[in-house]
Amino acid sequence: MLIREAAADDWPRIWPFWHRIVAARETYAWDPDTSEEAARALWMAPGKRVYVAEDDTGAVVGSAFVTPNYGGPAARIANAGFMVDPERSGRGIGRALAEHILAAAKADGYRGMVFNAVVETNPAVKLWTSLGFTILGTVPDAYEHARHGLVGLHIMYRAL
Repeated sequence: MLIREAAADDWPRIWPFWHRIVAARETYAWDPDTSEEAARALWMAPGKRVYVAEDDTGAVVGSAFVTPNYGGPAARIANAGFMVDPERSGRGIGRALAEHILAAAKADGYRGMVFNAVVETNPAVKLWTSLGFTILGTVPDAYEHARHGLVGLHIMYRAL
């Protein structure tokens, strides 16, 4: 698997799984009806370092970004987003992207990383805790999960 910085022409290969994941209403606190144009603006926004994971055939199987979570004197705390094509889950792509993003964020001078809204039923919670993230708190009943109804949103943090 190759992980590299995304180029503008990678978006059409990210959009199909981006849309599928957000529309499922199980892991992301973004509008499930987000248009492709708005989704591209969210994911590929200036100021974000966006990466893609490619399999051995060159297919984009995942994407992630890192960006400052705050501004000004707190700009050295990063935020990140991760998506793996659901048809490719369970193959280590998420872990590889996470390890890459954590290393890139540290190399870019970030001191820590925070996730503001991790759906508590998201299987990735296990991945994040295995990578040293802690749950700072949970906003109860904050997310309308498509299958589980109201569930909490974790705020997670890890020092870099």
